[in-house]
Amino acid sequence: MLKVAVCTLLVLSITAIDIKASVWTSHDQKMFAQIKQSGWGNFILNFGELHLSTGGILSELNTEIAKLIDELDVELAEVHHQYARRTDVHNREVARLEQEIQDKEREVFNAHDFYDNVLIPQRDRFAAQLEQLQDNIAQNRRTLNEATVQRANDHAEFEAQVAEHNEAISAIDESLGLLSQLSAPSLVQVQKVQKNLTKIQQSLKRHSTFQTFIKTLIEIAVEANFADQGALKEILVAFNNLRVQLVDSLNTITADEAEAQKDFEARVIQLNQEHAEFQRAVVVKTAEIEANATKIEQTLDLIDELHADLDTLNGQLQAENDDFAFATDVYNATVAEYNKELNAAHQALDLLNQPRFTDYVKSQLKGAF
Repeated sequence: MLKVAVCTLLVLSITAIDIKASVWTSHDQKMFAQIKQSGWGNFILNFGELHLSTGGILSELNTEIAKLIDELDVELAEVHHQYARRTDVHNREVARLEQEIQDKEREVFNAHDFYDNVLIPQRDRFAAQLEQLQDNIAQNRRTLNEATVQRANDHAEFEAQVAEHNEAISAIDESLGLLSQLSAPSLVQVQKVQKNLTKIQQSLKRHSTFQTFIKTLIEIAVEANFADQGALKEILVAFNNLRVQLVDSLNTITADEAEAQKDFEARVIQLNQEHAEFQRAVVVKTAEIEANATKIEQTLDLIDELHADLDTLNGQLQAENDDFAFATDVYNATVAEYNKELNAAHQALDLLNQPRFTDYVKSQLKGAF
């Protein structure tokens, strides 16, 4: 309807009213000029002049113009309605975006918190634990190596002691053999025994545990009067007692060596078991470190993604606010224009119903004839 009215307005504008000072007061002329500045006001005045000049009834004119004004009111109400709907959509969209932004900011905070306070400390803790495991493995191998070297040294010492014992026992047996031949010794036999005992004495190693005791016995035997059977018997008893002690000592160090070897083998098993446990722990810890590194990478990617999503949401919110601001400007300008036209239309309608407008139309008709 508005488009039709505008087209009619363009036609009627060709026959614009020429106000004569003789009909209108200066106030009327000023108001008339203001109304003519409005498209609808100008249209109504021209339409009213045409209607009255062709014999139309004023009440019919009022009815038609009132319909036009009602249509303007309806159109303005529709503008208000559409803007109200747009405002409702805007408010819902802003509320949705602000909630999503708040949720996304919470996700960003949680991701940063998880990265800073969980993953990084975990990474450092895992690295320290792996380093400790590697130190444990190194210490375990050092301990095993030291125990192996010590066992070898101890065994070598054992073998030296066995050799010393066997040498001492052999020397005693030889001395006993020589001394047993002196029950009724001749001078030649005594000299031979003494010569052999001196040889045994000289052959004993200085580091022998029983060196001093054996040498003392041999010295006694060399210096003794072998014709004295009582003295000879005491020497033989002393040598036999010493041999028993040597055999007991040999049995003891042999048993100690067996026990030491057993303890060493048990220690080796224990150290190898600990080493295996450390190795398994290294495998587990390495897997944990790799999983932690993967999680760190994933979390950093997630943080980048969340920041990108947050930027997108903020951009959408800004775009929505800008679009609504533009819609509001258009709405305000449209409402202002409608109000301007409606005000001019009401003023034009009031002017049409004044007697001087009818008089003006009549004077125009008389002037034409």
